[in-house]
Amino acid sequence: MKEARLKAGLSQKQLGIDAGIDEFSASARVNQYETGKHHPDPQTVATLAKTLRVPMAFLFCDDDVLAKIIFKYPSLSEQEKEKALQFFNLL
Repeated sequence: MKEARLKAGLSQKQLGIDAGIDEFSASARVNQYETGKHHPDPQTVATLAKTLRVPMAFLFCDDDVLAKIIFKYPSLSEQEKEKALQFFNLL
C-alpha cells in the first residue's frame, strides 16, 4: 500500500481522508495498515484500492514481483493483457 500511496503522491493522512476515514485518525490508521499492525475491513480495502487506483489484489499481495505485475495490470490495453496471459501460459 505504501508504494502505491507514494506513487499517487498522497500522504498517509490524505489517503485516509480520500478513502473516507475520519481526518483525525486517518494518518494513524493508514500507518497501521501499512505496517501490518492492523488490517482494514473488506469495505475499507475496496475503498483504499479505488482511491489508489489499484486492484484490490495488490493490497493483499505478499510477493514483490507479483505485486508489481498486479500494479501494472490496469494500465495495460486489452491486447497487452492477452499477450501477457499468453506469455504466462507458455511458462
